[in-house]
Amino acid sequence: MNEDFLYHVWKFRLFNHHDLKTRDGHALEIIKPGERNNDSGPDFFNARIKINNTEWAGNIEIDVTSAEWFLHHHHTNKAFSGLVLHVVFEVTKELDHNFPVLELKHYISDEVIENFKMLNQSKEDIPCRNHLADVSTLTISNWLERMLIERAEEKSQLIEEELLAHNMDWELVFYHALARNFGFKVNALPFDMLAGQVPLSALAKHKNNLHQLEALLFGVAGFLKDELADDYHQSLKREYQFLSGKFSLHSMEKSTWKFARLHPVNFPTVRIAQFAKLIHQSSHLFSKIIETSDLPELKKLFHIEPSTYWIHHFHFDKKTTAQSKGLGISSIENILINTVVPFLFVYGKRKNNSVFR
Repeated sequence: MNEDFLYHVWKFRLFNHHDLKTRDGHALEIIKPGERNNDSGPDFFNARIKINNTEWAGNIEIDVTSAEWFLHHHHTNKAFSGLVLHVVFEVTKELDHNFPVLELKHYISDEVIENFKMLNQSKEDIPCRNHLADVSTLTISNWLERMLIERAEEKSQLIEEELLAHNMDWELVFYHALARNFGFKVNALPFDMLAGQVPLSALAKHKNNLHQLEALLFGVAGFLKDELADDYHQSLKREYQFLSGKFSLHSMEKSTWKFARLHPVNFPTVRIAQFAKLIHQSSHLFSKIIETSDLPELKKLFHIEPSTYWIHHFHFDKKTTAQSKGLGISSIENILINTVVPFLFVYGKRKNNSVFR
C-alpha cells in the first residue's frame, strides 16, 4: 500500500463512494474529488464535499495511515490548517482534528487492490499494455468521446451553479472564474479565496487607480503584512490600511500561496500584479468578450503589462534585472480555453444562442 495508489483511487473514485461515513459517523458525499497537487501542501485542492447537509470546498490530504499526520509534520504546517477532509487508508492513531477523517480501507474492494499490485509489478513501460488488446476500438472511441463531454459538462455545471448563487450576475461570476484561472492550477484555490474576499464592487470603485487596485489585492492576499524597507511596498501598505477599513477587509495568510517549483514569471506576486492591471484596463470585461467575435481581438483584451515596479521584481524588496512580466501567449490561450470558452458555451445555452454554443 502506498500513497500513489490512494491518489489514483481517490481521483477516479475507485471505491464504494455511496453511504460514506466519516470517522465520527457523519454522512459524507464526494461531490468533486479535487485536482491533484504535485507541489508542497495538501494532496488535492478545489475539492467539494458534503457532510450531512453542509457543503464544503477546499483542500484534502491523503495518507496511508493517520500516524503520518505527525510523521510528515502536517500538524505544524499552516498550509494544512484549512483542510475540509483528511483521507487515510487506515486509522492507526486517533487524531484530535478540527476537520473530518475518512478511513478508506472499508470502501476499497479486494479486486481494486489486486489490480494495483498486478500493474505495479508489471515490467512493461506502460503497465496495462498487455490488456489494451482486450478493449475494442469502439469502446476506446466511445470512452474518449464520453470523457470530452463530461469535461465540458463539468466546467459548465460549476458556472451554472455560481450564476444561480449570484442572481445571474455574469460579470461577478466571470470575475471569480477568471481569478481562479490566474492561479494556473497551483494557486487556483488562493486566487479563488482572494476573489471571494475582495468584492468586485470595491475594485470597480478604484479601477482607475492601479496603485489602489494593487493595494487591495496584495493587502488581502497577505503580502503587505511584512515590515520591509521597500518604498513601493510601504506605499501599498499605507493605502491598504485605509482601504481595508473602508471596505472591512481581512488579510489571508501569505503561506497560502505557493512559490515552490514555479518559474519566477508564474509567481503569485506577478500573477496578482497582472490581475490588477487587467482590472485596471478592462471595464465590463465579459460584456466586451460577448461583443468580440474575432480571436486576435479577443486575445488583445488580455495583452497586459503590470505596473513598472514589477519590471524589476518578482518579490517585494528584491530587485532583479529588467524583464517583461506581461501575460504570454500560452497563458492567454489557457485563459481562453479554461474560462472564456466555457462561459460563452453557458451563455449560449442560457440565451438559446447557437452561435455562442
